[in-house]
Amino acid sequence: MQITIQKTPTSRLSEVDFDNLAFGRSFADHMLVAEYADGAWKSVQIQPYGPLSYQPAMMSIHYGQAIFEGMKAYRSKKGDVLVFRPEENMKRFNKSALRMCMPEVPEEIFLGGLKQLIQLDNAWVPEKEGCSLYIRPFMFATDEYVGVSPSTTYKFIIFLCPVGSYYSKPLRVRVETEYIRAAKGGVGFAKNAGNYGGSLYPTIEANKAGYDQIIWTDAATHQYVEEAGTMNLMFIINGALVTAPTGDTILDGVTRKSVIQIAKDWGVEVQERLLSVKELVEGISSGAVTEAFGAGTAAVIAPIQTIGFEGKDYELPPRKESDFSAKVFTEISQIRLGEIADTRGWIYKI
Repeated sequence: MQITIQKTPTSRLSEVDFDNLAFGRSFADHMLVAEYADGAWKSVQIQPYGPLSYQPAMMSIHYGQAIFEGMKAYRSKKGDVLVFRPEENMKRFNKSALRMCMPEVPEEIFLGGLKQLIQLDNAWVPEKEGCSLYIRPFMFATDEYVGVSPSTTYKFIIFLCPVGSYYSKPLRVRVETEYIRAAKGGVGFAKNAGNYGGSLYPTIEANKAGYDQIIWTDAATHQYVEEAGTMNLMFIINGALVTAPTGDTILDGVTRKSVIQIAKDWGVEVQERLLSVKELVEGISSGAVTEAFGAGTAAVIAPIQTIGFEGKDYELPPRKESDFSAKVFTEISQIRLGEIADTRGWIYKI
């Protein structure tokens, strides 16, 4: 598929302080834009990053047909630009699209367009340790019609953000037992905008109480751990890696999938099973739970120091370099930066 390129007349690269990158505040010079109409993708182009103009009746604003993905590109010491497992993000994006009655995006647009976009904005990939180029593909309905039905037209866009670390310290999280993120038969497995909009209020309430994030529990009973606001949750319990099984209510995280594969390769027992809050807090108290951490694209591996439940804080042991979470973070980081051999075929070289 032909992708036309319109370069920006003036780069904004010099305006960015790459030594002090906030997450998601700076945007690269260009974006990929593709339009879907009459049952086909068309008008695929790379153009300067900038505002979009739409009518107030645009359907995605009213009925939530909007999905997105997140992945990262890294600068290796050799100067190469490497993207971590973008094929998996593309598969999940299209899974979200089907659930939200939206068209799938073909590989030549998703991956082909992504490659050309990063090649054009290559200079925006940070070189500083701990920094990366965050990649945000998203799609939304564009019909101008105030009626509850799927749109017939859509826009797919990819833009790029040079970013620093998402979390800078071990996290304090609180078990949520009132609000829910997702329910059986719902859209919890999809990265649709509404999932995140609905999570904001309880997260803010947790922030006010001194916590960084919340642990979502199952909608039916609030007894079982599911995931955190921006991450899949993982625990080391009696030496085994324990995480909730994916399904209707849990996002099938690419980092989660990678951690599980590495654990298996290392001979670590992996248990994808239900974990009750009771078992979790009792395990922390008894010493059976030795590690808790989140896994996600933005955070990569985020260690958890404190878990709050029913007014009591349960403290995890201080993080050590010998911990599984520390070692798996190092392994993933070295793969992403091209510092060790990519024996699993996870790296997409631009």
